[in-house]
Amino acid sequence: MGKTADAIAEGVAIAYAAAKLVIRNRILVDTIARGEDFDAARFASFAQETLNHLAREQEEAAELARRQAKRAWGKFSDSGGTHDYRDRDTRNLRKRRKQYRGVARQLRLHAEDPHAVRVLVEQSRDAAWGDVAANLERRLNVEGMRPDLDPNYQMMRNARMQSLRLVDLPKLAAHRRHLKDGESAQVSAAAPSEDAPAPRRAGIDLSELDS
Repeated sequence: MGKTADAIAEGVAIAYAAAKLVIRNRILVDTIARGEDFDAARFASFAQETLNHLAREQEEAAELARRQAKRAWGKFSDSGGTHDYRDRDTRNLRKRRKQYRGVARQLRLHAEDPHAVRVLVEQSRDAAWGDVAANLERRLNVEGMRPDLDPNYQMMRNARMQSLRLVDLPKLAAHRRHLKDGESAQVSAAAPSEDAPAPRRAGIDLSELDS
């Protein structure tokens, strides 16, 4: 399990990274998707909620470890699975509970510290703008690339031409044959049969005009 202090520091770092990811996504949704202005105070409140939510998760994990240690105490038989703890596991479970509680305590302290919350929001904002800038740069590179500046242009051109010959042109030829067959069927359906009666016009049998 390692030293408790090291485990707590690592847990806080992981939770902090998760919080930054959640806040970054919220910034992107509100400012880019919804077109709202960046409000530092509003995002600070959301950052506090996020940290407290992560702290509650750690507290619930600590309570689970406590219950597991209580059930494992006095059991000396062979374990039936990964989470089927025995008396020999109670020491590690108690240590794990202590670590979960330590992470939760640190997260709540961060949530109550205005400076820590402001830094978290600023880092999340920078991460969000970094994502936007990277997407714009990729878009501009694709749309503004000239053949003479793209080192892979010739290779990709050969691949595109091969795809055109092997896929697109056969599909086009099959489509044209399908249209031609459809037109032939329509013409055949519209042609009069040899056994059909001669047309009549205004009540007169046109075949009688020749007699």
